[in-house]
Amino acid sequence: MKRILVIAPYPYLPYYSGGQKTIAQFVEHLAMEARVTVVSTEKNDAALAKGYNLLRWLPNSFFRYVDLRLYGKLSPLIRSNEFDCVIWIHPYYHWLARLIQKKFGLYTIVHSHNIEYQRFRSTGKWWWPILRLYEGKCLKSADFNYFISPDDLKTAVAEWQLDTTRCDVLPIGITQNQYPADRKQCQQLVRNRHDVPADARILLFNGLLNYAPNRNALDDILESINPRLLTQSIPYRIIVCGKNLDPSYNELSAYQDRNILYAGFVDDIDTYFKGADVFLNPVLSGGGVKTKMVEAIGLGTTVVSTQTGATGIQKDVCGEKLLLAEDRDWDDFTNKILAALQKDQPTPDAYYDTYNWGNIIQKIPKQLAKQSTG
Repeated sequence: MKRILVIAPYPYLPYYSGGQKTIAQFVEHLAMEARVTVVSTEKNDAALAKGYNLLRWLPNSFFRYVDLRLYGKLSPLIRSNEFDCVIWIHPYYHWLARLIQKKFGLYTIVHSHNIEYQRFRSTGKWWWPILRLYEGKCLKSADFNYFISPDDLKTAVAEWQLDTTRCDVLPIGITQNQYPADRKQCQQLVRNRHDVPADARILLFNGLLNYAPNRNALDDILESINPRLLTQSIPYRIIVCGKNLDPSYNELSAYQDRNILYAGFVDDIDTYFKGADVFLNPVLSGGGVKTKMVEAIGLGTTVVSTQTGATGIQKDVCGEKLLLAEDRDWDDFTNKILAALQKDQPTPDAYYDTYNWGNIIQKIPKQLAKQSTG
């Protein structure tokens, strides 16, 4: 088996956000195909690492990104383990990756979860042009780049003139490999838990609620989408799941008589995905592929999304499980919700072929085998 070193620059165990969950599942599935060592932050629960060695060497402080001592820690680890490659999650350690690449000749892969500078530009960060230069240098110096969507790959190649033979798509994955058979049972469980009437349709919104794009999306549900739904003659409930809701929202108590329920953070979010008729994704910023949307479709729920919110998802394999509305056209968004409630088609098999982790992760050992023989 190949030996792979992964550098994950922020805490992901336990996971609360889509980005954290992606890292956790990526390394767990990679460890089924290779001998994996992960170097990450101190603020990880090592007991949750399944099938691989987790070294909590990175400080929790932001200054970990410029901690020169890391080179001295990683060097003996690399010498003693004879790794076949190192995978850097995100481009932030470019300076360190370059040092190690030059010193050890170690095959270097960058796994980008977004085009990072675009994400920060969309959230109004003034320093995004600096990140754009740094990100480009990182991707150009890597031996190979993985992007989470064809859109991101195309953007990166155009932005930084990357060699397309040294790039590929490695999408966000799901553990589900077929349409779930227990959706009705999950819906009944959610109804019982939140006293949802038997005739009410269940609409779901989920996300880390102190993340500005998610918080803004919640505001649009409260102020623009739900008022339009209230004018329709359909019984429904919108269930909002997620942690870190600002206290000023008072757990959405003011909206309880407007068909909105706040469930907070739930441990069994898959149950809610499977129990929902429609997942709402009115996101207008933040960049990257929305993990929650990929999961929802995999768990059999139809997603209604803005065009921006659906950036990066491979729409040709979604069938009728993804309905798109123009950004900020809340009349269109509401109409798409109503259309989604009229029919419930199974998720296409092609979706699972594309997004199941077991299929996705095979690309890495195949690439390393190709590299070692080429």
